Amino acid sequence: MPSPILQLNQVTRQFSRLAQPAVCAVSCSLQSGDLLALLGPSGCGKTTLLRLIAGFEQPQDGSIEIAERQVAGDGVWVPPEQRGVGMVFQDYALFPHLTVRQNVMFGLNDRLERGKLERSKLERSKRLKEVLALVRLEGLEDRFPHQLSGGQQQRVALARALAPSSALILLDEPLSNLDLQVRLRLRQELRQILKAAGASAIFVTHDQEEALSIADQVAVMCQGRLEQVGTPEQLYQRPASRFVAEFVTQANLIAAERRGEFWQTELGDIPVTQTESANCNQADLLVRQENLILSTDASSPIVIRDRQFLGREYCYSLELPSGQSLQARSPIGTHLAVGTFVQVAVAAPQLQLYPR
Repeated sequence: MPSPILQLNQVTRQFSRLAQPAVCAVSCSLQSGDLLALLGPSGCGKTTLLRLIAGFEQPQDGSIEIAERQVAGDGVWVPPEQRGVGMVFQDYALFPHLTVRQNVMFGLNDRLERGKLERSKLERSKRLKEVLALVRLEGLEDRFPHQLSGGQQQRVALARALAPSSALILLDEPLSNLDLQVRLRLRQELRQILKAAGASAIFVTHDQEEALSIADQVAVMCQGRLEQVGTPEQLYQRPASRFVAEFVTQANLIAAERRGEFWQTELGDIPVTQTESANCNQADLLVRQENLILSTDASSPIVIRDRQFLGREYCYSLELPSGQSLQARSPIGTHLAVGTFVQVAVAAPQLQLYPR
C-alpha cells in the first residue's frame, strides 16, 4: 500500500478543561485519490477536526501528517498557508470585488516565484483554463460572484481550491447553502470533478445520503470520537454501534429477549438462526425500515399512527403495544390508511444484534 496522503494519530482538541473534548483521540488515514466524508450530527466535532487538519486549530495531543510530512504535534507546527491544502468554506468565501478569473487565480498568485514572472503567467493562464473547464465555467471568467447562481459560486470556490494542485482539498459542508434540486444535481458533479482532478478530499456533512453517495470512505463521529470508518456499503450493512445504526441507516432497534431457540420481540418470535450469534440473553435487534412487511390484521395490537408519501414509497409510523414507534417503508402499491391495525413481518436473511 502506498503511504496515505493524510495520517491522524490520536488527535485531541479541547477548548475548556471543564468540557468534553471537541475532538478526542481520533486516528484515521486517507489514501491518495480517495474522498472521505466526516459525518455526524451538529456539535459532534467534525468541523473542528477539519480545522485541525487545515491548521486553523492546534491539537493538544496527537499528530497530523500530510503527504508524509508532519504538520502538527510533537512540537511541530506548520501554518495553514504552508500545508499545501485547499479549502472550500461553507459560504464559499469568494471575494465579491473580484471576477471569477481573479478569484480562481488568487491561490496561484500566492505561489508566484520571483524571477519567473513571464513563465508563471503562461503556466497560470493554462492552469486557469484547465480548472474552469473541469468545473464547467468556461465563458464566465469576467463575471462577479453576485452575477452567479449558488451552484456556480460553489464551483468557483472549488476551482480556486483545485487550481494550485493542492495535496489535499478540505470542504466544509459545501452543498448546505444550496436549494434541494441544485444540491442533488451538484452532489454527483462534486464527486466527478474531484475524481477527474485526481484530488484527495475530505468533506464535512450531516447529511447521510450525501455522505454515502459521494464518499469512498465515511468516518462517523459522535461526541468528538470516531464511531466507525468504512465504505458506504460497510457502514450501511454492518453498523458497528447503536449510534451508527440509528444515525446512518436510520434503522429500528427492537428489544429482544432470548427464549431457547427464539428471540422474543413485540413483532413476534424470531429464530436465533436468523440473527448473528450473541453471548447474551437480552439485546436490541436492528431491523431496517425497508425490511418490515405490513399486512392488515384487525386482531393485531400494532397500529399505523402516521403515513408520509415520499414519491416512490410510503413511510409508515407504527405504534407497538409498549408505546415504541417504528418506521416502515413500503412501495406505492401498498396503501394502508392511518389507524389500520397491521401484522408486521421481518424480511431479512440475517439480523444484527447489539447486546445490552
